[in-house]
Amino acid sequence: MDKAAIHRIIDSSQKHGWVFEPQAKEILRLADLPVPEFSVVKTIEECEPAADLLGYPLAAKVVSAEIIHKTELKGVVVNIDNLALLKQVFAGFAKLPGFLGVLLEGMSSGVELIVGSKVDHQFGPVVLLGIGGTGVEIYRDSVICMAPLTADDVAQMIEGLKGRRLLEGYRGATPADLDSLIDTLIKFSLLSMELGNRFESMDINPLFCSHHGCFVADARIMLT
Repeated sequence: MDKAAIHRIIDSSQKHGWVFEPQAKEILRLADLPVPEFSVVKTIEECEPAADLLGYPLAAKVVSAEIIHKTELKGVVVNIDNLALLKQVFAGFAKLPGFLGVLLEGMSSGVELIVGSKVDHQFGPVVLLGIGGTGVEIYRDSVICMAPLTADDVAQMIEGLKGRRLLEGYRGATPADLDSLIDTLIKFSLLSMELGNRFESMDINPLFCSHHGCFVADARIMLT
């Protein structure tokens, strides 16, 4: 974990009160979490070389100083499979308030999980693991444990999920890489401990987990 670089990003984000997604993902990468390659394009001319580097299909997300919940303003578009559509998406995002650029990344797949952390006034950082995606608020299938986590802690958290069968290979599906999930949760908990009282909440939603491993698809860090 590159602690100095992580705190420099936090320092530079303090004026906003939260960490923009590209910088949040960089923090997670610096903490050795599995963050796929991404690119931030600031002009429409930058779309083509970025897409050539990342490869289609792509997910595009608006980067804005005024938009925390991107989906509410239609600031997320997935499965972009050609340059014309990518430029169309960029032009639409550019009209949104506080526009700074567009984050581009390859599409991920697997079981959608949510991983979160907040600082409890009594116990310090606590980590949440749950079934994620758009139904996270409907199913409310999650478990919480105090940080830092051990491998046994994470195994018990997985066991406590009603939807754990999705990870174990439901209806003939290939089981997810649980070792990768355990490693990701342990490193996430260590990052929570390192940030301490500097953050209010930190979320990965979704974290995609499949037999290929786990990958951070979206990240948000709210600061104190």
